[in-house]
Amino acid sequence: MTIKRTEKYKTALLTVLKYIAKDKISASKKFKQSLHKQIKNIPKFPYKHRKSIYFNNENIRDLISKGYTVNYEIDLENNRIIVFDIFNKNKPPMK
Repeated sequence: MTIKRTEKYKTALLTVLKYIAKDKISASKKFKQSLHKQIKNIPKFPYKHRKSIYFNNENIRDLISKGYTVNYEIDLENNRIIVFDIFNKNKPPMK
């Protein structure tokens, strides 16, 4: 399985990383590395993470990492994982 990251995800991730970096740049880098490693492992066990509570679809999952939720879809037809969003429901959206 391949992993595709959407533009929406990339933009949201950049926003999250900037937010974390305001407090500590090294924490932002560490978070990015940790998240990248977790996403890289999704194809091994795509159903490992919980079924999304935000979508009514068995193939959309929520990966939880340090308070942030990463939404991804298991696209069996095209043999790929589509990572499409990251957010923290407890923090207001940033612009």
